[in-house]
Amino acid sequence: MFRILLLAMLCVAPVAAQRDFLTADEVDRLREAQEPDDRIKLYLLFARQRVDQVAQLFAKEKTGRSILIHDTLDQYTSIIEAIDTVVDDALAHKRTVTGLPALAKTERELLTKLEKLDAIEAADKERYRFSLEQAVAATRDSAELSDVDVKERAREVDEKERQIEKQREAMSAPDRKSDKTADEKKADANPKKKPSLLKKGETLEQANQNDQLRKKDDKKEDKDQ
Repeated sequence: MFRILLLAMLCVAPVAAQRDFLTADEVDRLREAQEPDDRIKLYLLFARQRVDQVAQLFAKEKTGRSILIHDTLDQYTSIIEAIDTVVDDALAHKRTVTGLPALAKTERELLTKLEKLDAIEAADKERYRFSLEQAVAATRDSAELSDVDVKERAREVDEKERQIEKQREAMSAPDRKSDKTADEKKADANPKKKPSLLKKGETLEQANQNDQLRKKDDKKEDKDQ
């Protein structure tokens, strides 16, 4: 039983490691950086390191490098996405962000390096092609966002937050139809009949005939008088 548990733990560990795009040391450094600008600088440092690692792997073709390139590029993409999240979150909470121009400049430099790597045709490229394309696209999108004026991006973030809030309210709003009580639902299922002036067993046709006879009798009485 102990061997089975040990084997299961060994199988789970690599999977958990793949989900983490930062090292333990990087996480600790981020915890110490509370200001948005400081966190952005750290993330950019980590992004540069990932691109440098990929470039070193590209320098020499060898067996097994494709998985390392793939995983490192995935980590890089997650880091770029984390940068965008830090900026948007800071703007949403009205916190100061001054490093967007420097961020855009650095991301363009990283984009240039990634595009050069993407231009290299290697035998194992199909194994990391998608990850490389994702990294290029994420960097380009983030650089374009960073080029936007801070005030304009803040307005865009506010509008996005309002749309999300509206969607949340719409999803949480109670269904008006389901608010009806049991008695109201029963009444809808069995609507009351309108009161009838017909006598018991009397048809509408018979009622019309009787009404006409009454009118004739009334006219006759008026003449007699």
